[in-house]
Amino acid sequence: MLNGKRAVLFDLDGTLMDSMWVWEDIDIEYLGRFGHVPTKDMQRAIEGMSFTETAQYFKERYDIPDSVEEIKAEWNRLAYDVYAKRVKLKPGAYDFLQELRRRRIVTGIASSNSRELIRACLASNRVGDCFDCITISCEVAKGKPAPDIYLSAAATLGVSPEECLVFEDIPMGILAAKNAGMQVCAVEDDFSADQRETIRDLADYYIKSYDEVLGGGFETLG
Repeated sequence: MLNGKRAVLFDLDGTLMDSMWVWEDIDIEYLGRFGHVPTKDMQRAIEGMSFTETAQYFKERYDIPDSVEEIKAEWNRLAYDVYAKRVKLKPGAYDFLQELRRRRIVTGIASSNSRELIRACLASNRVGDCFDCITISCEVAKGKPAPDIYLSAAATLGVSPEECLVFEDIPMGILAAKNAGMQVCAVEDDFSADQRETIRDLADYYIKSYDEVLGGGFETLG
């Protein structure tokens, strides 16, 4: 999987970190303040959106009086302690990151989350120094499935798209990386279990744990 690769890029939530569970409670609490409850289709509707795009979606769909920046600030406040204390790496991720450092393969985060929350969970899991760049969707023109975030991360690292391997957990993220001309390894996550067939159709590889990357237990798809 790593043959010919000079860079490995990671989505954060559901891919590198077991963190998708955080947002269900936050959405319930936040929308409840305005007399709304999250609808069943909401999570799928916002998949791949940047933090800013998601805030804009909430504001328009639920008629939130707060500004987009106020919404984002409140989400950061509600989620910060959880990301700093309770969000953990996916199984095998720590050892895999150390091996990438040993091999001198550069690494980056390419996430739709906020920079504050990304840094909080990387620091608490003692992997903040394992990444050569952090790119967030709010800093590029369009969120996933547009390729912008992955092309930006590759440019920052000084590598070409074909030299990158991407780890992702949802279809919109996989499409973003594929649209950037990169190979993708899908990471199993309970949150996206209902999309597993689509994920497997889109990705080049599939793992249940990062231990499978180094141990050779990963699936090659297609």
